[in-house]
Amino acid sequence: MFTGLVQAIGTIKKNNYGVIVDGCKPFSPLKLGDSISVDGVCLTVSELMNDSFTANISEETLKRTNLASKAQKNGYVNLEPALRLSDRLGGHIVSGHIDGLGEVVSIENLKNSWNLRIAWDDIFFCKYMCDKASISLNGISLTIAEIYVDGCEFSVAVIPHTWSNTCLQFLTIGEKVNLEVDLMAKYAEKLLKANTNNSNLKHNSLINSDWLSENGWN
Repeated sequence: MFTGLVQAIGTIKKNNYGVIVDGCKPFSPLKLGDSISVDGVCLTVSELMNDSFTANISEETLKRTNLASKAQKNGYVNLEPALRLSDRLGGHIVSGHIDGLGEVVSIENLKNSWNLRIAWDDIFFCKYMCDKASISLNGISLTIAEIYVDGCEFSVAVIPHTWSNTCLQFLTIGEKVNLEVDLMAKYAEKLLKANTNNSNLKHNSLINSDWLSENGWN
């Protein structure tokens, strides 16, 4: 698990077995098997090389994230080590399991912040968007400022500290970003569906042939 508070900006490039991620010095030393959030994707350290590490990436991860395109051009990535039980939860609970990709629609440089507008590639996730909810964007814990088109587009306000200490400063319009919705929204949805299904089962189990006979239906 992670908090969405980026601790370093690194780079990512391809190798024969996956990717090499460089730039982990701010939170070294690393150990084999450690989990590191790389642009919001939870990767496992499989080999150590000074302040770099090698990680394997599955086909599913390549399909759902921007890591493949970034690795081809030695792109910048946000880095965060896994959360320890003694750490403060300054952002929000981030699993490191990307839901899908978004596209940068606009970047507005305001007086005291930057306003980013993002559109989901997959409209399935639009339902989880609401004003002032949390979202992980390239591994950064951000607050949704406003939603549009029933949540299929949304904006986030980025303060100068976050802008200058993360890879957001390198974003361009049309670029793909990794998005993970708030886990709380998905848990709430699952519980509501479970309660609805249980209610239907209880209701259906009451109306059967025995019940009809007992109540005068022949």
